[in-house]
Amino acid sequence: MNKTVLITGAASGMGKATALLLAEQGYTVYAGVRSNSQELMEEAGKRGLELNTVSLDVQDTASIQSAVQHVIEKEGKIDVLVNNAGFGLLATLEEGTDEEIFKQFDVNVFGLIKMTREVLPHMRKAGSGVIVNISSFLGRMGLPLLSHYNASKYAVEGITDSLRFEVAPFGIRVHSVLAGLFGTNFVKKGLVANSQTTGDDSPYKELVAHFVPIVAKAINEGPDPQPIAQAVKDIIENEDSEIAVKVGQEAELFVPMRREMDDKAFEAKVKETFGL
Repeated sequence: MNKTVLITGAASGMGKATALLLAEQGYTVYAGVRSNSQELMEEAGKRGLELNTVSLDVQDTASIQSAVQHVIEKEGKIDVLVNNAGFGLLATLEEGTDEEIFKQFDVNVFGLIKMTREVLPHMRKAGSGVIVNISSFLGRMGLPLLSHYNASKYAVEGITDSLRFEVAPFGIRVHSVLAGLFGTNFVKKGLVANSQTTGDDSPYKELVAHFVPIVAKAINEGPDPQPIAQAVKDIIENEDSEIAVKVGQEAELFVPMRREMDDKAFEAKVKETFGL
């Protein structure tokens, strides 16, 4: 049976890669985009793929409702929801502003909750469905300057684990993808830096000078995000898939390590790894 997939944040990066791969594999894909879908549609055209876009801003409840209703009217169902939309706030906990804090959670957490809330009644009615939350290895461990982002991804992991119990009786599966650092536009488009944290008068400037280049280099020179797309496809097609699927070097290294070591030993290992 042809499955209908709705993906949030599909204009670039992991969402774009996932939309293209699933369309290539014969899925009916609705790529949720906030504004410009030119890059995505040009790539789809080059590959000869049929791909649908739908206007979708996860910070706007009306936009979420409209997007879901559009897909339901066109297809009569949503078999798979991929909660991919997200961004990272680079800031110390001390220097993050109210606006930055709220937006970090509005997109990464509340947007995911609202999207899922809107789709679930249709999945329950169908008696089946798959929800894939694109999370991060930073949903299982902390790093400096990313505490707000870390907290949002910890929340995604908590939502995933709890929601599974609620919707399993209705034949709905929920999974997360613990992504490592991939070569996407995340630094350019998906990473927002607090101006005080990155300013010369920040009391954390030595930490910033040391750590930011490490993160930027890892992302800018990271591998193609295609393995994330493949992981999503595998989750959809494998009913026995792991609850949280590790993808990428950092996830495969740190997630098992975090589970095997006590808190102090793991913290020491992170300090050693990143020269903190």
